Amino acid sequence: MSLRHFLNLADAGTDGVVAMLADAAARKAARAGFTKGRADADAPLAGHVLAMVFEKNSTRTRVSFDMAIRQLGGTSIVMDAGTMQLGRGESIADTARILSGYTDAIMIRTDDHAKVEEMAHYATVPVINGLTDASHPCQIMADLLTIQEAGKTLSGMKVAWLGDGNNVLASIVEAGGLLGFDVVAACPPEYAPHEAAITAASGRARVVLDPREAVEGADIVVTDTWISMGQAHAEAKLAALAPYQVTPELMAFAKADAKFLHCLPAHRGEEVTADVIDGPQSLIWAEAENRLHAQKAVLRWCMGQIG
Repeated sequence: MSLRHFLNLADAGTDGVVAMLADAAARKAARAGFTKGRADADAPLAGHVLAMVFEKNSTRTRVSFDMAIRQLGGTSIVMDAGTMQLGRGESIADTARILSGYTDAIMIRTDDHAKVEEMAHYATVPVINGLTDASHPCQIMADLLTIQEAGKTLSGMKVAWLGDGNNVLASIVEAGGLLGFDVVAACPPEYAPHEAAITAASGRARVVLDPREAVEGADIVVTDTWISMGQAHAEAKLAALAPYQVTPELMAFAKADAKFLHCLPAHRGEEVTADVIDGPQSLIWAEAENRLHAQKAVLRWCMGQIG
């Protein structure tokens, strides 16, 4: 079997994504009553070590991947770029070669998507994209699992996105193209997603200016923080995005049983009001927990155990 990297959802394809979602749901159900640190009954990745490299700060990615490999029976090594030789100028290529000799898989969370591509090119073990400026596939796997748990059918649903046309949106659009659901993103022109991200969705995605148009009849409403780590010009960006705040009035245009998602961290009063994100339509805590369950499936897919 050829080496399996997970840099974008397309690396797994439709069949791979569906298989991972099924595995994640089954393993989550099988753990009912377990303590968090107890390994799955079959411990399918016993003896495996995951290297985790962080060039960007993290809460959910760090803890969920660490717990994911533990629950699968393996172990992890967590490294911040500033405390390893990457921080002193060692190349991504050399780091990939070195970590491949020590560990069974590499997860990297970084800024430039070219870095994960370079890591995958030189690594001889699977490489997983824990986040880049271009995509966030692990987050979307968790979102899809959460949507299914809410009783929604992925194929044919409508997802509304509000705000910044960022990496999370790019991966949602990619998922829509693979699984057959529509994504309507409402974004100001200066913060619209790259056209290539929209056209890659096989006609399942479009960008509009009017937030109401995006949310009208939506099954799922999604937003994200407007100011990402390290971004400048915050005041101008906040002003441009203010009309795209998710409010109860805006949610009223979605379907009556619509659900709200946010990958966190959130800034209540900016991209979403507190009464939406903390309200009955919000699934953010299930979504956050599902990072763990979805990433267990990603790890198993990368190791050739499913799909």
